[in-house]
Amino acid sequence: MEKKIPTNLVVENACMKNKNAILALLQKDLLLELRQQYTLYGIVLYVVTTIFVVYLSMGQPEDQVWNGLFWVTLLFICINTVARSFLQEGRGRMLYFYTIASPVHFIFSKLIYNSLLMTLMSGLSLLLFTVLLGNPLQHAWLFFGISCLGGISLSLVFSFLAAIASKAQQPSAIMAILGFPLIIPQLMILMKIANIAFSDIVQNSLPELVLILIGFDFMIIALSYILFPFLWKE
Repeated sequence: MEKKIPTNLVVENACMKNKNAILALLQKDLLLELRQQYTLYGIVLYVVTTIFVVYLSMGQPEDQVWNGLFWVTLLFICINTVARSFLQEGRGRMLYFYTIASPVHFIFSKLIYNSLLMTLMSGLSLLLFTVLLGNPLQHAWLFFGISCLGGISLSLVFSFLAAIASKAQQPSAIMAILGFPLIIPQLMILMKIANIAFSDIVQNSLPELVLILIGFDFMIIALSYILFPFLWKE
């Protein structure tokens, strides 16, 4: 008689395979980034140049203006950083990935990679802002955490949009049209959360706003999980 494999071992093996596939795709993106260092240097140069131009234009602005400029700058950094993650994948490379990975593994690896990259860019942007435009923050570490969370949230949205737009003939236009209704409420929540870091007293509404933002992130992840396999087949 054949021995039955315990269900828990089957589930554990499936989880390990999924984890290994995602890690392999994530490693691929990291290796490409290290080999094509001009791409990473281009992003860093864009960040430095953008913030320096803001400094030349505004000097050291008031708290509310400082906060608004930071998030608008981070938004444009995210657009230029995340959009290329799908647009650089040619048709031949996508066909190859189609044979070795599932759509869920592929989209999750992109979401994780872009989140890590935007966390790094958020920290760099905050450092340059505080050096050039002054440091009006009353709770610097709180704002740092919010900026990292905001960078991850923006990267999730634009990764999802870039995945959709990569199948279109005009991907930039599609991203702009689809991104507007998603990004505006997200930016409003982020700026409202970030305002707390400029006051002496941390407001009680902080946990609720953070939970709303995290819930929005999980919604984007769920939409990616559901919708991307249909795009993958096209």
